[in-house]
Amino acid sequence: MHARPRLRHPSTILIPALASALIASVLVLAAPPGFAADSLLSQGRPATASSSEDSTLVPAKAFDGSGSTRWASVEGHDPEWLRVDLGQSATISRVKLTWEAAYGKAYRIQTSADGSAWTDVYSTTAGDGAVDDLTLSGTGRYVRLYGTARGTAYGYSLYEMEVYGSTGGNPSPTPTVTPTPTPTPTAGGPAVPFGGHTIPYAAGMLRPGGGQAALDQKVVDYYKRWKAAFVKQNCGNGWYQIISPDADHPYVAEAQGYGMVIAATMAGADPDAKKIFDGLLKYVLAHPSSITPGLLAAEQDTSCKSVNGGDSATDGDLDVAYGLLLADRQWGSAGAYDYKQLAIKTINAIKSGEVNPTTKLMKLGDWTSSGDQYYWISRSSDWMIDHFRAFRKATGDATWDTVRTNHQNLITSQQATYAASTGLLADFVVNTNTTPKPASGQVLEDPNDGKYWWNACRDPWRIGADAVTSGDAKSLAAARKLNTWIKGKTGGDPSKIAVGYSLSGTQISSGSEPAYFAPFAVAAMTDSGSQAWLDALWNKMLNTSFTPTDYFSTSIQLQVMITVTGNHWVP
Repeated sequence: MHARPRLRHPSTILIPALASALIASVLVLAAPPGFAADSLLSQGRPATASSSEDSTLVPAKAFDGSGSTRWASVEGHDPEWLRVDLGQSATISRVKLTWEAAYGKAYRIQTSADGSAWTDVYSTTAGDGAVDDLTLSGTGRYVRLYGTARGTAYGYSLYEMEVYGSTGGNPSPTPTVTPTPTPTPTAGGPAVPFGGHTIPYAAGMLRPGGGQAALDQKVVDYYKRWKAAFVKQNCGNGWYQIISPDADHPYVAEAQGYGMVIAATMAGADPDAKKIFDGLLKYVLAHPSSITPGLLAAEQDTSCKSVNGGDSATDGDLDVAYGLLLADRQWGSAGAYDYKQLAIKTINAIKSGEVNPTTKLMKLGDWTSSGDQYYWISRSSDWMIDHFRAFRKATGDATWDTVRTNHQNLITSQQATYAASTGLLADFVVNTNTTPKPASGQVLEDPNDGKYWWNACRDPWRIGADAVTSGDAKSLAAARKLNTWIKGKTGGDPSKIAVGYSLSGTQISSGSEPAYFAPFAVAAMTDSGSQAWLDALWNKMLNTSFTPTDYFSTSIQLQVMITVTGNHWVP
């Protein structure tokens, strides 16, 4: 499993007793008592790196003397490096690394006279993060951390890299040798542009055949049609809305959440992505839940007025929060909207209003409370494992680890107990406080509430999205179970994927809908023997006519296309 480890804040990791214990247990060389004789040479000096996670986590942040700012490399990639120019040759005696949660397990400290030829002065393959306070001996103008193996699934991240030693005089004000680092995004542009593929999937995940550029172009083409059909400005106020002509109301929370995630993801392909995102956000902020501040009212009428009580719908809020985290990563939070703070506010509101405090499972919305008939019911399409990972990372709140784990365990148990041969999940699971089981009939929406129907049809996409990005064993097992069954059920022909199934695999309705066949493509990515099946599903998506009145199916297919082409990422 690749859950992000608990964040160790500087206020904790710099406690002297803890630092001493870590140094004694981890480092080969003990720290001598004479550190004070050496000077801190690196603070404020020019710094470069092989990459930066985004425009706010730049190399200079590791040399600014602040314990609350940091540098971070792109995620999921080795090797990565961070270097500082001391201005002139120096005798180096000590390097102190204060790691964020994303630490280096194997790394070297290197020195160089010219920024080109490097000499190792320290190396380890047993790093465990926190603080590494290293005594060493070397000379050079440049000092580099060179990471070869990450300690987590993320990248390398340092609050501070401090270089101590002595020089023969004053350092030069500017470096004379500056090798070109990996390009970073233009200021104000997206940090993770669509088609950049800078955040890799777990090892072994498939993609459709045909070449990456061609795959990406197919997504862009479909996105443009989706945007023309469903991205609207029908109610003034500088708002954008995603219209849902096939839903109960013209504007629903689910659609606005989809729109925010899509807009942030398509940045780099659509020059208007940020404008659309901000317009959607403005609309969301203008339509708060009547019950829980920070959540979105579930439904609006043709005048964009909230109706039916103005309470929330869980899936919409989960995507709104996730979209805000994507936006913070793409554009930073120093503009008109502080995306990060709004994301954290929304995440905390979700925890307060939509997470059952007993089971730590998602409720249907903030409108159900203890004692009512809906309190112990959960909707399987709300079990967005990658979202819960992102919420944990953004907030540092370990509750989201519990939420994630409880949902993963529920997926596993529901598959094993009620769908051993298919892996299918029900739209709604009841009795979540005792023995969770599929609904026996209509509990909220339809007589098929206990079957694989218009909510659960999204599950292979949602489960698969976490599997391909995290490599998590439970998500992989759940996705592969679904893939094995549907591939066998249809004999490898996507046109035979029906509209709905009982959990035992009996077809409910005939026809062919993208909402049902497209999500299975994400599950197919997890199986090394399913390349032909994935290609068939991809071609089925490309050859299915676009329906400008079917917001639900086209929105799902677009997000599936984003994922199967390697363009989905977890902020």
